Amino acid sequence: MISNNCLTQNKNNVSVSFLIEYLEIKYPNENFSDFIYIGIKRQKLLLIKNRKLLEYYSISSSKSGVGNTNNSEKTPLGLHKVYKLYGDNVPLGGIFKSRIYTGEIALIEKNAINTNLDIISSRIITMKGLEKGLNAGGDIDSYKRNIYIHGTNEEGLIGTAVSHGCIRLKNADIIDLYSKIKEDMLIVILNN
Repeated sequence: MISNNCLTQNKNNVSVSFLIEYLEIKYPNENFSDFIYIGIKRQKLLLIKNRKLLEYYSISSSKSGVGNTNNSEKTPLGLHKVYKLYGDNVPLGGIFKSRIYTGEIALIEKNAINTNLDIISSRIITMKGLEKGLNAGGDIDSYKRNIYIHGTNEEGLIGTAVSHGCIRLKNADIIDLYSKIKEDMLIVILNN
């Protein structure tokens, strides 16, 4: 008899293999051995290492949907890379302003309540778009738009689209993800 855990693992391996095959066809000049995949429709972030699913996190993307235009407050699609990492040794819930730790700690809301605060906390992963005309250059540049993967004070809303364009994670999750990635790692954001 096969356990449910074994069946789930096999299903995940098949899904990851299918995803990698798709990405290698779409982006034939890129190596998809280690990368971050963000699925907007399911509000999930997958960390793939050595072509296998290493971690699986719930996220929050933009409440305005997907799009790449400056000032749209939408989450950009397409191929990106990790550009810079901010937050080494910042405590859980540490608040950033302009990518600098302020010394303050956010009050983390665990209930599904919108605090009307767009706090960036714990760690910041900046992204640089790699597709000219889609997410790089002009008024569609993900890096110039300050699109990050970061922690949030609104942990109770993770799993729903509520951000202002960035990808939000729970604070413990962003710290965990941050510890397992490096600059120049690929990030793929798809609306599926």
